[in-house]
Amino acid sequence: MGQIAWKALCLSVFDYKTEKYVIAKNKKVGVLYRVVQLSIMAYIVGWVFVVKKGYQDVDTSIQSSVITKLKGVAFTNTTELGERLWDVADYVIPPQGEGVFFVMTNLIVTPNQRQATCAESPGIPDALCYQNSDCPAGDVVVSGNGVKTGRCLKAGGHMSGTCEILAWCPVEKKGKPKKPLLANAENFTVYIKNSIRFPKFKFSKTNVLDTEDETYLKTCRYGPEHRYCPIFLLGNLVKWAGSNFQEMASEGGVIGIQIEWDCNLDRAASECSPHYSFSRLDNKFAEKSISSGYNFRFAKYYKDAADADFRTLIKAYGIRFDVMVNGKAGKFNIIPTVINVGSGLALMGAGAFFCDLVLLYLIKKSNFYRGKKYEEVRSSARKPLPESTVNGNQSDDSLSRLDQLRQLQTVET
Repeated sequence: MGQIAWKALCLSVFDYKTEKYVIAKNKKVGVLYRVVQLSIMAYIVGWVFVVKKGYQDVDTSIQSSVITKLKGVAFTNTTELGERLWDVADYVIPPQGEGVFFVMTNLIVTPNQRQATCAESPGIPDALCYQNSDCPAGDVVVSGNGVKTGRCLKAGGHMSGTCEILAWCPVEKKGKPKKPLLANAENFTVYIKNSIRFPKFKFSKTNVLDTEDETYLKTCRYGPEHRYCPIFLLGNLVKWAGSNFQEMASEGGVIGIQIEWDCNLDRAASECSPHYSFSRLDNKFAEKSISSGYNFRFAKYYKDAADADFRTLIKAYGIRFDVMVNGKAGKFNIIPTVINVGSGLALMGAGAFFCDLVLLYLIKKSNFYRGKKYEEVRSSARKPLPESTVNGNQSDDSLSRLDQLRQLQTVET
């Protein structure tokens, strides 16, 4: 008995098993299955391979360098400065432009400041006083310009005054021009040179058009007709960001310049070109805010004939430009292609599984189809074949039972 079992086990190694398929003649489920198949194929071909380029290996670790250079001059005539010509060395901060540069468009000038004692600005709440005890000597004026000396200075017989301070005197003026001093900065130009590299593919490119025309960069301006010109008018940058230059120049603000690289390296390198977008990064309604605009202070120091220090304090208002670079590059690779094709085939199997659920559990004749798909086979003792015949032939009942017994002997669960 044991030898027979081992022999049967050894012979079963060479058995071949195959699935049993049931063809359901149901038009509704058949149409549903084809719709699911077409939807999955459209997703794989249209979205995965055409739109998302699932056949490519992608590099998003872009390495970028940005260099900026401004050009333009402006002429002003003010009480503090007199007649003056402004060039890039005066209004561009910092002078060596990189990913961020600032263009001064308005300013408050306080000339000839020296270290001495003077009255604090009346607009500082911590500097208001009624008597000397309100100005403790050595205390720093909160949000002020210096250190209190212990004296309360009153003018014109008023009951209140301001504390005397040790500071750079006279203190800064609070008023500023209603119109931007460098309104002509709208016509200044900026040259933005962007060099990028995708290390995975060892691919490098710049945003400067590859041309032999030496006058191209001197005459071109970025616009609909010159999409590959890296020279921009400052006024256009603000306008494309949705703001007015003259309004923004009075209080200052921040403009973002987005350079996007989307390179398909399966095509020619010349087709890898940058796409620019512009936006205002600070509060668009800055004039309604107590912290409006963008400004900072700096000073220019001098010495007089007596070797004493004095300075000119400048509160600069202007527009800050932030250049941001993003990008990706893709190139054909067999590995992501195989992965996405395999995912598509798996989705096909999921579609068939969904249709099986509908066929076997959700339609009216689900019990009938479920009975055809799944067979329950129970083991039973083998019975001898009937030998009853009629006129040399087996009866119909015997043939039927014979077929059933043969099926039971050959079916495997």
